[in-house]
Amino acid sequence: MMILLPLKNADFRWLFLSQLVSLLGTGLTTVALALFAFDLNPLEAGMVLGAALAIKMVAYVTVAPVVGGYIHRLPRRHWLVGLNISRAVLVALLPLVAEVWQLFGVIFLLNVLAAGYTPVYQALLPDILPDEKEYTQALSLSRLAMEMESLLSPALAAVLLLVMPYTVLFELNGLAFILAGLALLLAKIPVSRATDRSAGVWQQVSFGMRSYLKTPRLCGVLALNLALSAAGAMIIVNTVVYVRSVLGLGEQQVPLVMIAAGVGSILAALMVPDLLEKYSARTIMLCGGSGLSLALFSGLLMPGYAGLFPIWLVIGFASSLVLIPTGLVLRNSCREQDRNDYFSANFALTHGMWFIGYLLAGWVGSHLSISWAFACMALLALLATLLAWQVWPVNDELEMWHEHVAKDHLHPHVHDEHHQHEHEGWEGPEPHEHPHYHARQRHRHRFVIDEHHAHWPKQ
Repeated sequence: MMILLPLKNADFRWLFLSQLVSLLGTGLTTVALALFAFDLNPLEAGMVLGAALAIKMVAYVTVAPVVGGYIHRLPRRHWLVGLNISRAVLVALLPLVAEVWQLFGVIFLLNVLAAGYTPVYQALLPDILPDEKEYTQALSLSRLAMEMESLLSPALAAVLLLVMPYTVLFELNGLAFILAGLALLLAKIPVSRATDRSAGVWQQVSFGMRSYLKTPRLCGVLALNLALSAAGAMIIVNTVVYVRSVLGLGEQQVPLVMIAAGVGSILAALMVPDLLEKYSARTIMLCGGSGLSLALFSGLLMPGYAGLFPIWLVIGFASSLVLIPTGLVLRNSCREQDRNDYFSANFALTHGMWFIGYLLAGWVGSHLSISWAFACMALLALLATLLAWQVWPVNDELEMWHEHVAKDHLHPHVHDEHHQHEHEGWEGPEPHEHPHYHARQRHRHRFVIDEHHAHWPKQ
């Protein structure tokens, strides 16, 4: 299969193995956490899990940009391995928790570490796989692994729970994180390229967010992630409500219908690499947003149990159409040395969209009705898709004509198309830092927001 071609790269194989092992361990913990929350507070287990989900999003949104601004100063291999070991220790401590507030504290720390890990891992893949076709296939393979984990982890957990208490699942997750760290040690992880920014703390931390939001195509990506969160939150938050309360069925029917979304996502993951060879990322992702909207609007028909399966399947399929090309769009929208910043910004901002989706789906479904929840989330997905269509230019060229004004400034630099000046001999090897002058010029190259391009050019 074409999607398996990136596995020929030995370094990617170790990275992918690390992802698989950690995903499987995290899936076991997800099951164990629900049972643990019930033991801690049987009357309010749902509220505890909901609060834990909110804590997760807060950790993601606040920590990821800080990591993105400063990870270039740290060795990525040691950083990723250290975070895996730290997560192993924390998750192994979960069985010792006796109070709900202690559970919240451990969950917050776990997700702080995840916010420091995931975007750095994602930004690493383009360095390991510089070929665009292989990178796209790797994105689909990673998505396929995530969906397979979501299908297999509950089944594996159910088998393990027949012979051991659920608390052992936490220890197995700790072991999985250690094995993931060992796999990373076997991969050759390139050192981050030095950034040319010399600004203060706030400028370093906010650079990724500011640059992301100044890039029209990435604003389109963010809007489509809002559409995705509307549909995804409907599945995660309200599937159990629809099946149990609206249809009056048993709890056994809940996971079966949720599997449909996973199947749809897997089907799309297998197709996206070929689709990207024929169509632009913009076209594919907008089709995904439209599919999410249509699926949610069809929920207004209030289908029976069998009718819920195709709706959830379409949502899963459309979700992958939005998610998988995102990494490719990010890769093409930033310089190599700024990837950590952009991927961290995307991680934080898109999880902010999920935070909105969770809150809205839960509140409307609980205080109004499921039909109102379908209507609100469908309208949100439609408006978000229309916004993406508006802000993401149809003729979205990577290379653009633009003009630089004359200026003097000071920052670390190499002698590229923006730095052609003479030296006196004391400046040292590149990248070096000294006051230098930029003459006024107009030229064309792959345009991204960075130290020398603070605003998107008007076409």
